[in-house]
Amino acid sequence: MNLKDLSHHLGLSPTTVSRALNGYPEVSERTRARVHEAAERLGYAPSARAMGLATGRAMAIGHILPLSSEHEQVNPVFSDFIAGAGEVYSGAGYDLSLSVVRDEDETATYERIARRGTVDGVVLHGPRVDDPRIALLQRLGLPFVVHGRSSAVARDYDWIDVNNRRAFQRATDLLLDLGHRRIALLNGLSHMDFAARRLAGYQAALAARGLELPEDYVTSGEMTETYGHAEALRLLDRPDPPTAFLVASIIPALGLRRALEDRGLKMGRDISVVIHDDELSYFRNAGEVPAFSATRSSVRAAGRLCAEALLAAIAGERPKVQTLLEAELVLGLSTGPAPQ
Repeated sequence: MNLKDLSHHLGLSPTTVSRALNGYPEVSERTRARVHEAAERLGYAPSARAMGLATGRAMAIGHILPLSSEHEQVNPVFSDFIAGAGEVYSGAGYDLSLSVVRDEDETATYERIARRGTVDGVVLHGPRVDDPRIALLQRLGLPFVVHGRSSAVARDYDWIDVNNRRAFQRATDLLLDLGHRRIALLNGLSHMDFAARRLAGYQAALAARGLELPEDYVTSGEMTETYGHAEALRLLDRPDPPTAFLVASIIPALGLRRALEDRGLKMGRDISVVIHDDELSYFRNAGEVPAFSATRSSVRAAGRLCAEALLAAIAGERPKVQTLLEAELVLGLSTGPAPQ
């Protein structure tokens, strides 16, 4: 069934039916309810093209990813975020537009999509500590929501973030309470805002106990399994190896666990580990007692929240959204008292 058929069935003009389906205020509530009831009963779903013609919108949301290997975007975390956001887009009749570009072309890509009107808004991924893309998008007038925050940007903008500082301060406190005094941090790339906040939480917990650790107890890198494995081996082979690790994701934590096996060490007994768990679909830290103690916050849920905030911004329905999510501290098999 198309719009013309639905209009004929209702005895209304196609324009009235389209406006009722798209929420225009000049349509009475009685007519709107009648149109929606008939559309649902008869299985009518407007095409994105038809909705775009009726609303003047592209009915698409943009996600732009740079090709550089020095970023935290093309990974399982991004996939789960997109799964959550995509649920909201499809429910609202929007398509997802994904552009993978060279780093040097990222600014030009934002300018092009804003000029052409090919998307109605964008989600900004992987914010850096001082991210120039926020000012760029505000200058272009393109609605956007940031997944995360940019600490050095004082502008007012929409964002959804996890309280990374508090999460890693609590995780460090857990290990300190278990008697650990040599605690290493396997962090994400240092210019990424989430990594800077996690480092700040770790440092605050140590400072509160009057502890200073060697500088190379903190490592930064792209959060891969091989990064976790290599850095863990390096630290474990020190004369004064850590007795505990904080790890910024479950993915490098798998590399850390492999390094422990290489050295004949048992996680939770010889070495304690706390990770950040994004509740990834294909890297589950689940079970009655999870394998890893973790600060847990669902990135898929964050994707849904970002999508909802962006669609509301496009519709002009609400003021700025700035949501700080608190991570849950989950105890698993990977933590125990510091070895004597």
